[in-house]
Amino acid sequence: MLLGAVVGLFFGERVAFLQFAADAYVRLLQMTVLPYVTVSIVAGLGSLNVSQAKTLGVRLGVILVLLWVVAFGAVLLFPLMFPPNSNASFFSATLLEQREPFDFLSLYIPTNPFNSLANNVVPAVVLFSLILGVALIANPAKRQLLDVLEVASSTISRATGFVVSLTPYGVFAIAAVVAGTLSIEELARLQVYLVSYIGVAVLVSLWVLPGLVAVLTPIPYRALLSRSRDALVLAFMTTSLFAVLPLLTDVTKSLLHEYSGVGETQDGTTDVIVPAAFNFPHTGKVLSLGFILFAGWFADRNLPLSRYPQLAGTGLLVLFGNVNAAIPFLLDLFHIPADTFRLFLTSSVVNARFGTLVAAVHTLTVAILGTCAVAGILRIDGRRLLRFVILTVVLTVAVVGGSRLLLQVALNRPYDKDTILTGMRATRDRGTARVFRKGEPVPPLPALSSTVLDRIKKRGVVRVGYFEDSLPFVFFNRHGELVGLDVEMALQLALDLGATAELVPIDRDILDSGLDPSACDVVMSGAAITADRATHVQFSTPYMHETVAFIVPDYLAAAFSDWSSVRAMGRLRIGVPKGPYFTRRVHEELPDADIVPIEQMEDMFVPRNPPLDAFIATAERGSAYTLLHPGYSVAVPKPPPMQVPLAYVIAGRDPSMLSMINTWIELKRSDGTIDELFKYWILGENNNESRSPRWSIGHDVLHWW
Repeated sequence: MLLGAVVGLFFGERVAFLQFAADAYVRLLQMTVLPYVTVSIVAGLGSLNVSQAKTLGVRLGVILVLLWVVAFGAVLLFPLMFPPNSNASFFSATLLEQREPFDFLSLYIPTNPFNSLANNVVPAVVLFSLILGVALIANPAKRQLLDVLEVASSTISRATGFVVSLTPYGVFAIAAVVAGTLSIEELARLQVYLVSYIGVAVLVSLWVLPGLVAVLTPIPYRALLSRSRDALVLAFMTTSLFAVLPLLTDVTKSLLHEYSGVGETQDGTTDVIVPAAFNFPHTGKVLSLGFILFAGWFADRNLPLSRYPQLAGTGLLVLFGNVNAAIPFLLDLFHIPADTFRLFLTSSVVNARFGTLVAAVHTLTVAILGTCAVAGILRIDGRRLLRFVILTVVLTVAVVGGSRLLLQVALNRPYDKDTILTGMRATRDRGTARVFRKGEPVPPLPALSSTVLDRIKKRGVVRVGYFEDSLPFVFFNRHGELVGLDVEMALQLALDLGATAELVPIDRDILDSGLDPSACDVVMSGAAITADRATHVQFSTPYMHETVAFIVPDYLAAAFSDWSSVRAMGRLRIGVPKGPYFTRRVHEELPDADIVPIEQMEDMFVPRNPPLDAFIATAERGSAYTLLHPGYSVAVPKPPPMQVPLAYVIAGRDPSMLSMINTWIELKRSDGTIDELFKYWILGENNNESRSPRWSIGHDVLHWW
């Protein structure tokens, strides 16, 4: 592992080719596990009598509940480590996603167990195996089948032993790839969750669970960790608990034989407990609930204490399935922005290793305590238990306090997301434009003699109108440049027409009165199509859609994420963009609301008396404004989201100009221009900068290549 890490740090991304070897090794480890699970459960349960099976079920259940309580207690430590936070983010399409309901039945009850075996649906395979094992208990001729299963189990163990002999090579490849390709930038963004999760995971895996075993059984703390070291390191490196189940079973049997006097007659109990416990949420999974608390903190939507019981109960239920399916469900349940799930996926690069370490220790703990409980050798010594509790409290205070202090120091920097937005520039060179600001004299356009398009061709100039309050479609950055999605579209239009561009400010009143051809040729500034506006101006075909949302103070974001909860608030004062369309739509959803017309987007953030409860805007541009005003958040009420199409306004309802613009929009949609600009200006993804290679000793220190 150390050698692999050194190689990865030295060569950086050049070791990425080793990913093939790393994946091959993990697959080899997993190859024998599913047959092992089936054979072990059927043989282990089948070898028991009825009373033993009942004892196992009851006592193992008590132990699992005890460990879940310990795990959720550890989850409660997370908020204590989070420093004060002020944050905002660009728009994310995940805010609009509808979550699929958790399907418990398809995960656990197989209609075709062979299909579950073929598709690696482990919970369904385990349930099928448990039912076969229970049915085998009372079968008088079971000895013949048990003999066959014992031979099969022995053969699988030998095959697993061969794969395990390749461990040094597999671990080397995994360590090299991780050390050589892990993004330092992504780690920096997630340091709060990474530090808190790692601190809690190390505390639980290296002290709480092993200490619990040492207190309740004759197995010493040091012996437990030293004997299981190889299995735990392997779990940490491969991030696969599934792959190390046979190793954990062997370690459990070895420790029980040596220290507790449990003979081989109890081996069948262990063979059942280890694979069966795999399908219940382990401590590592339960710790992932800490991400919900982190996401609430990150998005300024802290989960109140009154909802912690719901988090524990619902979280435990959905964690019977896949964590990557459970987390989005819980984010949606607690009205936390769904785009924070990307942070969970990013953090899994590191946290999955510590989570698998915790899961391996949990499985070992369940196996040892469960076997000892069935054998009747668990012990409770008051003095040993008190000493364990005191040491746990001391270590917990040290971990929580140290992590909080570290994070406060590390995050002691001013808010800078606003400078990211105001510092954005064009994604590429699309030519230059003559830009007129408000108040500057604008030369008059020649009178139309035929069509707008002909005038553009004769002048060699396309004059584009813009609204000043159209962030992020049109705005002046801190360098004094007029930038934004529609500014780049305007420059691209001029480039495609073989003309130059003039950008002139236009009053929004033209949307209610019509666009005179003497003002400009076209308005490109994120104009929303509404029925009343369409009676006055000629819109092009839509080039994108925006989603209606609320802009609210951070602490109200969760309450405004669902129409039913908004209606339950009673009479509200809502700021609404000027015009009958949005006023009518708000009244349809909130008939008792007091509507306050808003002239410009920035007016939303001006203090009023009496104050407004919320503002109506769109999620796409509202997210940009929250970057400038981080005390506010975007809330998209569900279900369903209301969408508004955006289009360009054609001067004088000119049919030839309209036809050309419509065709041009389709071309820009087809060649990826609109998608590229959407990702940059709306989602905040910088696709323009070429990603520099990951830092490495060979390149950045020795300069060998």
